[in-house]
Amino acid sequence: MIEVSHLSKHYGNKVALEDVSFSVPKGQVLGLLGLNGAGKSTTMNILTGCLAATKGTVRIDGIDLAKDAKAVKRKIGYMPEIPPLYTDMLAEAFLGFVYELKGLKTGKKAAIDQVCERAGIGHVRKRMIRNLSKGYRQRVGLASAMLGEPAILILDEPTVGLDPTQIIEIRSLIAEIGQERTVILSSHILSEIQAVCERVIVLDQGRIVADDTPQNLENAIQNKDSYVAVVEGEPSLVEEALRALPDVEEVTRLEEEEPGVYSYRICGREHTDIRREVFGALAAAGCPLLGTRSAHVTLEDVFLRLVGKTTAGRDEA
Repeated sequence: MIEVSHLSKHYGNKVALEDVSFSVPKGQVLGLLGLNGAGKSTTMNILTGCLAATKGTVRIDGIDLAKDAKAVKRKIGYMPEIPPLYTDMLAEAFLGFVYELKGLKTGKKAAIDQVCERAGIGHVRKRMIRNLSKGYRQRVGLASAMLGEPAILILDEPTVGLDPTQIIEIRSLIAEIGQERTVILSSHILSEIQAVCERVIVLDQGRIVADDTPQNLENAIQNKDSYVAVVEGEPSLVEEALRALPDVEEVTRLEEEEPGVYSYRICGREHTDIRREVFGALAAAGCPLLGTRSAHVTLEDVFLRLVGKTTAGRDEA
């Protein structure tokens, strides 16, 4: 459905994207993950024809974007980070305006009724957009992107600025839409990507540093036996005792659970059980071990590992 080949975007000496290639099959929900400035929005703006690439090609359903942008845009619904809404219009009237802009020919009322129902804005469709909450404005933006039933939806930071309840509602809606069409979702919020995306591309400084399912990315660095230990005692003493153990490779203090009690992530050598060693070392140091639990690698760990490595590489360079 989407084929991106050797895509680059330069602004003078500044590189926004460099040699980015990926493909997205029909019906997949793809997450673009990265820090602010990583190249997510630039990629989306190029895919939607809002920005010209410096180099590379984009094909949507076999059509070259550079050769027939109008045909490509008919297949795409795009919601930028801040939806371009006319706040002095009724939500229903705005959707009618977008319908005309898109040059749609199907029944106008039926099309608007459909997207209002899908986006959950039927009960506010006759209200002024300026009087709607941020969550409902996002829904109006999403409804406008869905007009015409495009085969591809591209959503740039769709839950930015929303409260927790609104975030959950929008995520559920995106997951539902993703069952019917191809969706590309941009975010720097890890939990959002993990909640709705079946595949993740991690961008850092305009380059792809990982491309896989969230589960596979987690499994790729799950190569150590790790535990979280809750220990009472001076952190320096605890860390010194743990790092002295021959089978312990890494110790990270996490947070203060209660006054004088901290949790630590302890990573041992692969296929080793370090629990007894840890217990003995802490007892000898006079630091009571109050509890342990398994420490599974999360998408956050993967992201920090990937971005940390590339950042270190740039610093060394």
